Amino acid sequence: MKKAAGDLGKAVALIQKAVSSRQAKVALKHEMRARGPLPRGEFRIAVYFADGDVNMYQIRQWYRPLAELSATHPVVVLSRAATGAASLLRDGALPVAFLPTVGDIEKFLRQQDIRIVLYVNQNTRNFQMFRYGERWHVFINHGESDKMYMTTNQYKAYDYAFIAGQAARDRLSRTLWDFDLDRRTIEIGRPQADHYSGELPFAPDERTVVLYAPTWEGDRPAAFYGSVASHGEKIVEGLLATGRHRVIYRPHPRSGVVDPEFGAANQRIIAAIAAANAADPSAHHVYDNGPELGWQLSIADVAIVDISAMVYDRLAAGKPILITRPVDERAQIDEGGYLGACEWLTVDAASDIVTEVERVRADPEATARLQHWVRHYFGDTTPGAATARFHAAIDQLMAKWDDWAARSAEEEPGAHRVLDA
Repeated sequence: MKKAAGDLGKAVALIQKAVSSRQAKVALKHEMRARGPLPRGEFRIAVYFADGDVNMYQIRQWYRPLAELSATHPVVVLSRAATGAASLLRDGALPVAFLPTVGDIEKFLRQQDIRIVLYVNQNTRNFQMFRYGERWHVFINHGESDKMYMTTNQYKAYDYAFIAGQAARDRLSRTLWDFDLDRRTIEIGRPQADHYSGELPFAPDERTVVLYAPTWEGDRPAAFYGSVASHGEKIVEGLLATGRHRVIYRPHPRSGVVDPEFGAANQRIIAAIAAANAADPSAHHVYDNGPELGWQLSIADVAIVDISAMVYDRLAAGKPILITRPVDERAQIDEGGYLGACEWLTVDAASDIVTEVERVRADPEATARLQHWVRHYFGDTTPGAATARFHAAIDQLMAKWDDWAARSAEEEPGAHRVLDA
């Protein structure tokens, strides 16, 4: 009986998802018609994004670097999912082409001279775009980390990968067999760090600001990095109780997607923050679920994060950081890099979070270690340096495109791209 009820619930959920998807597509088509077609022959660079709105965080962090790049090389986002396209249009950061079918992709490519395709994640539908040659397919990722995701053999599917720095190079060289790192990877640092964005939602004062930005629960034991259900409530309750700390809570948007207890713990933390603000309006604790990522990293005196890209987002800021130690022993931890020298926060230590926060702020040895690893992961973090490397990498690939196009023309005289009129 229980199994039948569960199957019925899944069936209802699937039907609701299908109906929602259909409605989203209809609304989106009306929106696209109202906006009119994109100018033909305008774009040379495309960002391929096959995901829906749940993974918008993966592309949003690239908005500002890509918008700046567009001043030299116009950029368009190729969106495959209706909910993702709708979110992209609402954000309004970059031009968007909604291409739900392979036929739509082919029509678009006949209208635009796309020479570089950028990918921010490893969605399986990326392979539908890989089929098109005469352009470079480049993995730029949506963050830097030591998660096993960062050494997937899928790197070999791309012509090139833009990586952050020496740490990424070392990580890939240890894991990928017969992969020409020197030829197929280009170090660019962290361009997003040159574009920290968002308005501060409070006036700074004497309170110590602590950012707690946990990841989601993960979908397999090796990736069980999330701390919301283990550390989270201890961390937030301990800091809310002092009257000397301000909490910024920024949970992963997928929290609770797999494990209901994560979702429940997340809701309890959000409620605790609301209650603390109601009791003391001057506290200005923040539950942050907004699209902008930047102000949180720059304002926080200490950041507490899980093993995720947020470790390295914060590392690029060069300020104190605590990393939660996974309670599940099956979670894979690559301690060959920063995670072998970081400041861990165990679940037991989370019960005395105030002491841990003050320790990591005041320890000169921890500060020296931090600065060493900042350089190892990102190289030169002088403002603007990473953006310059990103633009130089794009220019390098554009020059290589010209070279290969010239070779092809020599081998097949008269052969050239013809865009639809």
